[in-house]
Amino acid sequence: MSARMVNGGIHHVDALHEAAEAGGLEEDIGTFLFSSESVGEGHPDKLCDQISDAVLDAHLAQDPDAKVACETAAKTGMVMVFGEITSKANVDYQKVIREAVKHIGYDDSSKGFDYKTMNVLIALEEQSPEIAQCVHVDKEDDDIGAGDQ
Repeated sequence: MSARMVNGGIHHVDALHEAAEAGGLEEDIGTFLFSSESVGEGHPDKLCDQISDAVLDAHLAQDPDAKVACETAAKTGMVMVFGEITSKANVDYQKVIREAVKHIGYDDSSKGFDYKTMNVLIALEEQSPEIAQCVHVDKEDDDIGAGDQ
């Protein structure tokens, strides 16, 4: 498979062509352009991903069967965590979120963010019965889905 870096984040990949030649596809569909985003450490996207991951980890530590659909949005001095969670875990979201931001290194308002003084909004509720039915209720482990895919 060939890949070429262009402008720090765009790759020209011809994996489908190689798969077609190897008999993996019925027809040759040629090449395609693959684009991906790359952001630096401390970027709001990474901050949000790490906070959502921390919420997920906190639930799974107490309830391995937890169903967590958690998103995070951030703006200067504010974090909002929202989504649907079904879990037996008792999670202190304020603590988990602030610890995640502290771990990243936002510990002073001169950095544009301070885990001690930031505003934390939490809009989490239990997963809707309709989504639960489609995703995991009465399903075999191999048939469990993500819920929004």
